[in-house]
Amino acid sequence: MGEIELGLTLLSLTIWIGLLSLRGQFWRVDQQLEVGETKLTDFPAVCAVIPARNEAELLPITLRSLLVQDYPGGFNIFLVDDGSTDGTSKVAQETAQELAKEEQLHIQAAETLPPGWTGKLWAIEQGIRAVEKLTNTSREAPKYLLLTDADIEHDVSNLRRLVTKALQEDLDLVSVMVKLRCESFWEQLLIPAFVFFFQKLYPFRWVNDPRKVTAAAAGGCILIRPEALARIGGIQVVRQALIDDCALGMAVKGGSSSPHGRIWLGLSALTHSLRPYPNLDTIWDMVARTAFTQLNYSPLLLLGTLLGMTLIYLIPPLAVIFGSLTFNWLLAATGFMGWLLMTLAYLPTIRFYKCPLWLACCLPAIALLYNLMTIDSAWRHWQGQGGAWKGRVYSKP
Repeated sequence: MGEIELGLTLLSLTIWIGLLSLRGQFWRVDQQLEVGETKLTDFPAVCAVIPARNEAELLPITLRSLLVQDYPGGFNIFLVDDGSTDGTSKVAQETAQELAKEEQLHIQAAETLPPGWTGKLWAIEQGIRAVEKLTNTSREAPKYLLLTDADIEHDVSNLRRLVTKALQEDLDLVSVMVKLRCESFWEQLLIPAFVFFFQKLYPFRWVNDPRKVTAAAAGGCILIRPEALARIGGIQVVRQALIDDCALGMAVKGGSSSPHGRIWLGLSALTHSLRPYPNLDTIWDMVARTAFTQLNYSPLLLLGTLLGMTLIYLIPPLAVIFGSLTFNWLLAATGFMGWLLMTLAYLPTIRFYKCPLWLACCLPAIALLYNLMTIDSAWRHWQGQGGAWKGRVYSKP
């Protein structure tokens, strides 16, 4: 048994060495929108599309942050009220009136959700159609569309930075993973790890390298050229995707055999999501909504993921504990090295989110919780519950 345990621990350590040296330096947080910013002299027209469902509480902050952008070019906002029952449209209108920017905001009620669409993407589709209709009649056609969520508080210069990035690097899509709320204990414990795991799955440097097939995006803030969207067939190509942001990034970038466009994905330290996750239940539901979808509803991928997470994250601390109790110091030392490497890898993300540094040592326990969330995601799917967005539940397409 001792040889088996040592072998598994050595394998875990080897995997961590490989991840840190060969996986696109995913653990770094250097891909940030605000880094290396330069200035432009000419700014094209932009239209923002916001799907909003029961967002009256947050809109006075989030919508205001868009209306006061320091963007020098033309900028209009199209908010699609997706069946809200809390006065979302009224609050949005009042927010624009307070700033004397009623002409900049366009509000429309969403039509009935048709078969084959998720609610959020149907709302985005209608917003894009409204942009096209208006610009065909009375306004300059936008050079970019900003697809953003109603819970995002944008830094005053966020749009200017996005457009500058897109123009200077000739990008079809620019997306930032906005800084998620990280205030409660459970948010500090689990939210940075969510970002860390996402970066490990989609290394940002690989996403941003046109020679790599890796592609992804973060749905809270996406700037995209209308021509690129039209080229891939419009937003309807990802209409059934619960992980629609990554699907959109993959469609725009294309494959290695027939590349389509250039994309960029990074972090933002200044633009925030205000969506609260005050307790374990709310974070659990957020992860369970799409975890099994990410695995393409495959039991084999589920099993492989659980075994892989156990090997990578749980074996090292277990080896430290078991090796110390049995005086097997080689086993304990090997486990400690693996645990140390994962802690050092996680530390930049912890610092980025300004969380207590000791949380970097908790990655094994965090991984265990995410394993349980993934199992629950599969269980929900097998029970026909599917994923959900704003009170709607979707089963497998």
